[in-house]
Amino acid sequence: MSTIIAAHFQLQDEIADARLALLGAGFAAARISSFYVNPPGQHDLHELGGDHDKSPGAKESDEGVLQGGAAGAIAGAVAGAATIPVTGPVGPVVGALVGAHVGSLYSLNKMKERGEPDEDGSNVHPPRKAGMMIAVAVEEPGQEARALEILRQLGARDIERAEGSITGGDWRDFDPNSLPVPA
Repeated sequence: MSTIIAAHFQLQDEIADARLALLGAGFAAARISSFYVNPPGQHDLHELGGDHDKSPGAKESDEGVLQGGAAGAIAGAVAGAATIPVTGPVGPVVGALVGAHVGSLYSLNKMKERGEPDEDGSNVHPPRKAGMMIAVAVEEPGQEARALEILRQLGARDIERAEGSITGGDWRDFDPNSLPVPA
């Protein structure tokens, strides 16, 4: 495993310029990788498509549906019971069903926005942006500083540091869903 410095550029020409600058600075071609990162949710890592079997922002929605449905059913049954003289025994049943449905919408309140930290404080960095990336594996601290300098001079955005291995110009253990750690 090596330290990897990776950065985003808008255009393929900028990636080509960055590759030439890194090669000119003595980095081996086999230790430089360039690739396109798809937008979050479009990496097709899951059998049914997408990146996850459930949206990460909706991981607490099951709990919200149950809580809201139960509270709504009770409130609806109570309200329906008040209509027994007019609706008969159907009132509490319909009230409970309508209340459960409306209450289940409470689950929307449990969903979090993309990039928002989880309750345990994790996920503090926003997800990786889509676009062209170039990455270089560095072995020594001096190389890391040089790679950062080159990428910054060329106008790279969202420069990040990761651990992994680049062999033959391919960053095989790159995880598009991992949260980027700014360099």
